[in-house]
Amino acid sequence: MRGALEPAVRRLPAGADKSSCTEVAVNRDELDADIRTVTHLATYVQKLQDGARELVAQIRPQQRGYSTPQEDNQMRALLVSYCQVRNALLELIETLRLRSEEDKDAYPVIFLTGFSAALVLVDAARFLREMVEHRDVVRERLNAAAPEFGIPAGVYDQVQRSLLNPRHAWHLYHAISYLDAHESDLRELALRPDLRPLMAIIDRLRHRLDVTLATYSEARIRKRGKQVVSLVRDDLLKRALVGMQKLGCLLVTDRYAKRGHSPALPESIVHGLRSELAPGDILVVRKEYALTNYFLPGYWPHAALYLGDRQQLRALGDPPQRLRSGWDQLLASDETGPRVLEALKDGVRVRGLDSPLRSDSIVVLRPQLQLTELVEGLARGLVHQGKAYDFDFDLKRSNCLVCTEIVYRSFDGLGNIRFALQQRAGRATLSGADLIAMALHGEHLDVHAAYNAPFSERLEIGDTAIALTRQFHSAPDPTGDVPQG
Repeated sequence: MRGALEPAVRRLPAGADKSSCTEVAVNRDELDADIRTVTHLATYVQKLQDGARELVAQIRPQQRGYSTPQEDNQMRALLVSYCQVRNALLELIETLRLRSEEDKDAYPVIFLTGFSAALVLVDAARFLREMVEHRDVVRERLNAAAPEFGIPAGVYDQVQRSLLNPRHAWHLYHAISYLDAHESDLRELALRPDLRPLMAIIDRLRHRLDVTLATYSEARIRKRGKQVVSLVRDDLLKRALVGMQKLGCLLVTDRYAKRGHSPALPESIVHGLRSELAPGDILVVRKEYALTNYFLPGYWPHAALYLGDRQQLRALGDPPQRLRSGWDQLLASDETGPRVLEALKDGVRVRGLDSPLRSDSIVVLRPQLQLTELVEGLARGLVHQGKAYDFDFDLKRSNCLVCTEIVYRSFDGLGNIRFALQQRAGRATLSGADLIAMALHGEHLDVHAAYNAPFSERLEIGDTAIALTRQFHSAPDPTGDVPQG
């Protein structure tokens, strides 16, 4: 098979320094974050599978023909965690595909990262099939909708149908062909400490693909029958990356994502925000058409904590001595621009303000705290820097955090602030919509500023921001998936 496509293979440059492949034109920090994300998710999925095995071993709903409420909650929690992982992998693979178009010198590292992510995705789906096979009651529960997390009915069956569809072998074939053609070079590249875990994932999970010549031939015939020929004109690696992305988007339709849309607030809105934001502000944001809107509770799926720039932070004074470490480290950083504390799929990190502003709508909430309480809250948040993202979305533990949990861990118990966690799919959660609802009721938070393109063309401040927020907070969810608030 390889010989027929060999002319299309993109080879690594002869004599090139493979360890520097990512340094040209690609943001190394972003690619490093992707590598960390895949490595973390691979480990997380293994733990998720261990927990699922224990769950199946402990409960016997098949024997009695029904599941208990506790078992329902456990199975729904498993579904939510799986969808969270899948969501992160979908976004990562799509990001890598787009990044590969910007810098061809980074292809080898991008391939290792994307192929590892695709293998984790396939392994997770196949594991569910193996666990659920001959367990109709469990399958029924995994097919149940979880509307509070935006999970539609039939997720399990739809993923499995797509996974077993021979047309997907066409996409996988190109990735495997690229790996076969360049395995020695890729293994040499993977001697880098940060890439070593990716090759370990590939070695551990490669057998999960099992793409045979017969399956590939059947897939190719079906693809040609549909006149899908654009992939053939591209080089093999590009086909591999596109194929992995298509494999990932087994559930994604135009209802979930819109190609070509790059979330970004208008420059005038960004300029207004920069002059209005104060340390401690909570930025609740939404990206239209984004994969990350799904499998998260509520219309507002993301939040970040605004820290401010170095000058603003120094003007606040010092936090309690027990919380000085992260605070002093932040002030000693070379970065002087405004920053946020934000949990994304690569974990809890201090990032530039542009990160949460790559959105389409925003509400700025301001906590009702005294200055000393505010400083303590920011310092408390920084304690969690470097922790992993919480794909279980469970605020009862603090070893890993979801985005809104940064707000919860920073401010809960300070002054009069008490956050009432909401039970969703058996998890203690706090959504962006929960935070907005608190502010609209005057509970511990105030709506300071708001912008939402369908409702306003400018950044609203104060009372007009409150009125705007009430308007779109109670409007029907335009996605049709998850009720607001």
